[in-house]
Amino acid sequence: MLLIVDDDLAIRTSLTLLLKKEGFEVRGAASPEETFEILKVVTPELILVDLNFSIETSGMEGMDLLQRIKKHNAAIPVILITGWGTIDLAVRGMKEGAADFVTKPWQNDYLIQSIGTILNLAKPAQQAGSRRKLDQRFHFENIVGEDPKLLDILETIGRVAPTDAPVLITGESGTGKELIAEAIHLNSRRKGRPFVKVNLGGISSTLFESELFGHVRGAFTDAKTDRMGRFEMAHKGTIFLDEIGELDLASQVKLLRVLQERTFEPLGSSKSRTVDVRVICATNRNLEEMVAQGTFREDLYYRINLITVKLPALRERPDDIPMLSAFFADNLKTIYNRPELRISNAALKWLKTLPLQGNIRQLKNLVERTVLLAGNNVLDIDDFQRNLHAGNAASAQKQVPEVGSITLEEMEYQMIIRAMQHHQNKVSKVARSLGITRFALYRRLEKFGISFDSEEV
Repeated sequence: MLLIVDDDLAIRTSLTLLLKKEGFEVRGAASPEETFEILKVVTPELILVDLNFSIETSGMEGMDLLQRIKKHNAAIPVILITGWGTIDLAVRGMKEGAADFVTKPWQNDYLIQSIGTILNLAKPAQQAGSRRKLDQRFHFENIVGEDPKLLDILETIGRVAPTDAPVLITGESGTGKELIAEAIHLNSRRKGRPFVKVNLGGISSTLFESELFGHVRGAFTDAKTDRMGRFEMAHKGTIFLDEIGELDLASQVKLLRVLQERTFEPLGSSKSRTVDVRVICATNRNLEEMVAQGTFREDLYYRINLITVKLPALRERPDDIPMLSAFFADNLKTIYNRPELRISNAALKWLKTLPLQGNIRQLKNLVERTVLLAGNNVLDIDDFQRNLHAGNAASAQKQVPEVGSITLEEMEYQMIIRAMQHHQNKVSKVARSLGITRFALYRRLEKFGISFDSEEV
């Protein structure tokens, strides 16, 4: 049974009709007093609470009721209903135990999704069990490892994947955040729909709206045709927002709106479009610290992290290193047509001792580099040691300025200028030579005020 607490009869009636149509048993209460009369005889599966009652508009009545409900039974999930004017209060409510908040006028689809997600997550969790049992229940083909920490993560994502819960994936660079996001999508009801990846760290603030929401012809000088944005591409599917901690505050506001209202306007258009997407975010930064410092919006933080998955560094699961190394080598057998290729047992044990600060990405690069440069099919410790540090450290040191003679930012500027000159301002080639995306290069060009003429689109 769901309980709706709102002094407005029209709202209670509207929500009751909507939820009954979805198969829920529903009861309504017009006041905190009536709420607790109901709670004396029945325990709802979930309560929807308006933040304001009677003529009061501060939202404090709803906050007080939330605290009383949590004191009565902390296990009952509560969704707060609020207007934009009290969103800050709703965020505070989530700190105090609310499961979610919706704004008036609510989107029916989003509200139903939120209720279904919260009820699903309220069910008791199962023990992770063995990797074999997990693979029987879920599609985790591209995720390698048997470490207990990894198995717990796989159990969690298998459990939340069928819901539309927003997921925040955290962890160091190279720990496999994109693979986890893909696994959530492949195990969801949206698996036959698009999975759209967006590297927010590579999109400048001036391109943000055009990239994510699209633009119409004539929206700006070079907008010669209409362009579909990433959110519209992901309609009915999943959008993966990587490096969300890199967004500036102005872009965070624009992102929050589409996550909250599920609507957006393409750049240059005044017509709103509705979008149905599952949102997965990832970052290697500490968003809680950024919220405290004022560099990341608190309301956006609580909107994206209903479920948080923290990936361990590879050094925290060393027993998985031999398995990952063998997995990469097996893949390279086909790519390089070397069916006899394998890693010796001694080398697998040695790889397990490496610190691998770059995590899985560094290990994969090391294995592939060694496969390419080693002439023999059985890779031993010596083969890996020769390729552990790519390039000659001594010659590299000669090319690097003396410590203190130049800042890192000045060095980056000089390298970009040299690359632009060398490749005659061809952005794709410059970005490739610097090991970054075109969007990341555009962001740096904007940052350093570097202008250039190029016929490249």
